[in-house]
Amino acid sequence: MLTVENGEIVDDYDEFVNIGEAISPKITKVTGITNDMLRTEGLKEEVVAADIRKKISPGTLMVAHNAQFDLSFVFHLLSRHFPDEAFEIVRNAKWLDTLTVLKDRKRYPHKLIDGVKHYDIDPVNFHRAIDDTKALYDLTLAMKDERDDLGEYINIFGYNPKYGVSGLRFPFIKYKPHYYQNVGLLPEDRILPKK
Repeated sequence: MLTVENGEIVDDYDEFVNIGEAISPKITKVTGITNDMLRTEGLKEEVVAADIRKKISPGTLMVAHNAQFDLSFVFHLLSRHFPDEAFEIVRNAKWLDTLTVLKDRKRYPHKLIDGVKHYDIDPVNFHRAIDDTKALYDLTLAMKDERDDLGEYINIFGYNPKYGVSGLRFPFIKYKPHYYQNVGLLPEDRILPKK
């Protein structure tokens, strides 16, 4: 997680979570994260949940690529440790899904790595969360520079109607059917948030 204030990164949060279970050699090969790293550097899940609880104050803009996944993940994490507060914490934040924006802006495919390529952003190690987060920050800035309409996407998540919404449907998010399009940047009157 990066904390951005007035357009500047003021903090990063990059922690391992030690859940007391071993990870497979395949995960170690892909990520470079070892069981020893988790044992010596990993925090307990409740510590991470408390940290996230502090960072998501009311009105915080949370930006994620495929934000439905991140919102669900954060909600379930907080629910395990702060069951009486979890819903209010995520509801009082604002959520921006760059995947939804990318689908309105660029041709298929639309993964984070594809967004990085579409906007000529320097590639990163996409198997480490903090590097993904830094790439997401650069992608968000590039999208804002391309067309300053990101505010129209807040709390709007597109989904492919063929598959539906994965996980919980949160009542404070507007879910809109959204197909992969192959025409590039859509005109302002055709972007998803417009009615």
